[in-house]
Amino acid sequence: MTAFARATSQVPGGALTWELRSVNHRFLEPHFRLPETLRELEMPLRDILRERLPRGKIDATLTLTETADDGWIAIDENRVSAYVGACAQIAVLLPQSAPVSPLDLLRMPGVVRVVAPDREMLARAATGLFHQAVAELAEVRLREGEQLATLIRDRLDRIDREVEKMRALLPELLAAQRAKLRARLAELIAQIDSDRLEQELAYLAQRADVDEELDRLATHSGEFRRALATSGAVGRRLDFLSQELNREANTLGSKSISTATTQAAVEMKVLIEQIREQVQNLE
Repeated sequence: MTAFARATSQVPGGALTWELRSVNHRFLEPHFRLPETLRELEMPLRDILRERLPRGKIDATLTLTETADDGWIAIDENRVSAYVGACAQIAVLLPQSAPVSPLDLLRMPGVVRVVAPDREMLARAATGLFHQAVAELAEVRLREGEQLATLIRDRLDRIDREVEKMRALLPELLAAQRAKLRARLAELIAQIDSDRLEQELAYLAQRADVDEELDRLATHSGEFRRALATSGAVGRRLDFLSQELNREANTLGSKSISTATTQAAVEMKVLIEQIREQVQNLE
């Protein structure tokens, strides 16, 4: 399911930032981008993902941004004292020389050193922040799933209306088809075996009867709604049901005996295709 989450936390000497991107996938497939100093965290972080997310392709990026604060930079006071003493000796030899400024001393080799953050502290901070980012990602996926479920239910309502419309038209269409066939046969054959005619009419009526397909469409629609109302991963089940809906719509189209039923079948296929596209984004 498509989603994005970002979490940032300040740590001594900088800031940690997690960015998580998720797209739908048949299995859980995480990809991590970590600083080299925290590369050993990948396996524990994978376990955290497995506990919260059943499937999806997850891109997880951790960034460590360094900042020059008081806890990040250290001054070597002994080295500064040595430089100051050396400058004082030079000043005796060169009385007219300018005094040494603090900025000049900071430029001297070894005066300023960068203090690397504690790796264990960074690992704990990154892991805690990852929990937060994964929780946010799961919440975003849940909200998107609820929105997609609303869209799918709207399509199912429209499919149900097409089914009922076709069911209401069916008796009239079958009667009209029967009358049309009788009229054409009466024109072509002067003497006709009435029993054989009834058999042929029954056969044609059976081929044009789509009650069974309409019943299955209604059943699949109801099952679709029940699956949407359950918790947990239902994407694969919904994908299977959308294929079954499409199969029944195709059968309706092949049995069509009027423009009205053809239009209804086409409309249902369009709605089912829209559902299938949305289902691909559900886990």
